[in-house]
Amino acid sequence: MKRQPLPDRLEETLTRRGLLTVQQIEDAKHQIVRRGGTLAEVIVQLRFLDEHVLLQIIGELEGIPFYEVLPVNGEEAELVPALPIQFARRYNLYPFKDPESGDIFIAVNSRDDEVLENVSTFISSPVKPVLARKKTILEAINLTYERSSESAEEAIESLENGEISIFAGDLEEPQDLLDASDEAPIINFVNTVLYEAVKDRASDIHVEPFEEDLSVRYRVDGVLYSIHSLQKRFHSPIISRIKVMADLDIAEKRLPQDGRIRIKIAGKDIDIRVSVVPTSFGERIVLRLLDRSQVLLGLGEIGMAPDHLRATERLTSTSHGIVLVTGPTGSGKTTTLYAALSRINSADKNIITIEDPVEYQLKGISQIQVNPKIDLTFANGLRSILRQDPNVIMVGEIRDLETAEIAIQASLTGHLVFSTLHTNDAAGAVTRLIDMGIEPFLVASSVSAILAQRLVRKVCPDCRENYVPLPEELEELGVDREAISPEGIWKGVGCLSCMNTGYLGRIGIYELLRVSDLIKAQILKNPDSGSIKKAALKEGMRTLREDGAMKVLEGKVTVQEILRVTQEESENASI
Repeated sequence: MKRQPLPDRLEETLTRRGLLTVQQIEDAKHQIVRRGGTLAEVIVQLRFLDEHVLLQIIGELEGIPFYEVLPVNGEEAELVPALPIQFARRYNLYPFKDPESGDIFIAVNSRDDEVLENVSTFISSPVKPVLARKKTILEAINLTYERSSESAEEAIESLENGEISIFAGDLEEPQDLLDASDEAPIINFVNTVLYEAVKDRASDIHVEPFEEDLSVRYRVDGVLYSIHSLQKRFHSPIISRIKVMADLDIAEKRLPQDGRIRIKIAGKDIDIRVSVVPTSFGERIVLRLLDRSQVLLGLGEIGMAPDHLRATERLTSTSHGIVLVTGPTGSGKTTTLYAALSRINSADKNIITIEDPVEYQLKGISQIQVNPKIDLTFANGLRSILRQDPNVIMVGEIRDLETAEIAIQASLTGHLVFSTLHTNDAAGAVTRLIDMGIEPFLVASSVSAILAQRLVRKVCPDCRENYVPLPEELEELGVDREAISPEGIWKGVGCLSCMNTGYLGRIGIYELLRVSDLIKAQILKNPDSGSIKKAALKEGMRTLREDGAMKVLEGKVTVQEILRVTQEESENASI
């Protein structure tokens, strides 16, 4: 007796078990006629049945095991180079080997004998199919291909061994680079550097030419590390390749240029801001990496102490006023503002932002990108936002008097305004606004609070060990020895997880200045940062260094890291 085709057996099984109705099957068939696809694909698309339930049933009917999780360790990765990643992704294929039996399996989302034959050809061995969800297969592909990808050192060796003299001269048109037969080593190196930087959690890549060599450095957790050194002859083709990717003019070598690259690396959507500037030894490039697939942090996850968290939540719940977040570039100000907006984001609030650039898309919030080329500045955008009936406004940065004036007027007319300033501490934000030309009485009446912050590197949890700090370290940190636990405090000794730095990840330290009646009076009487800070300290404000000291005692960060990041505070205190 001839065996029924899978769609017929699947249809019969699903209806017999009561998992789908006859009408749902008919709807699925109608969708197949309209748009194509298999019965199984359409059932999942229409959300009639969960994918894993459907695959388990298909596995029973076909005699193929279903895998909820796929193995992705080193032994399975041996098969990866034999199967091109484009082919694997297109057909949802993941090869792996059973270390005990030596059998080779191929995880598929749906059985296709022709594809399986092609896989056998690639691997030069018969394969046994197993079923898995598309998402599971894709994650395994990304992780395993990531581990097996060529290292930057290997790419450099390919560069040095390859005949790429074609790139030694100046390239005048993008086509020369794209069409050159010897381009593979350059493209491979640039791709590998991008990939390696994402894997190492780098926020920036610096490509810097010097007199005799070319340096590639990564910024990881706020600190630059020298990663690669290349021969100077590779400078021109590498810079040209990056320019082509960023859609910049590769013939222009005298003027600064800015561009953008949007790529996917191991399934992650990466947005790269590219900055090119001419130097005495050639063009220098900095690439700022932004992983759009990262989950945004909430207010409770960015390192705030409980009292700071409660105060910040109260501030975000008010109906009007200005909340300023201050700190140098790269101190996490935007992350804090996004966390605050995410907390108050609801259907009954109209929240609009104007940013440069829009770093993350926030669902339910209207975000405007600054564009000076068409005169869409912070000030002009803010004027337009006020005509959109907003409840909450976020201005990426207050850079000039005009923007500051509009933000203050918005706060005084019943809007809650969030923004940032580049100042060293919270009290400095007041004097910065006054220096811009804002009257002290307007600052006192509009600003609700100022949050200064820094990012500090956390102790690596994989290699941390406790030690007893030196008396001079504790004295500089402002901590009594009695406050230290008997075990001492923690530091990292260095391991593979943290690139032998002893640090992994970052956390915020904060200084929250609430504009109370006493602070308002001080702003009106003597608006200099020193007197305002003294008044805030009398009211219980905790400085950045004091907040950092608390995190040292909690074992989250090291004494050296807090002293490094809050060095300016110490210098200002001694003046």
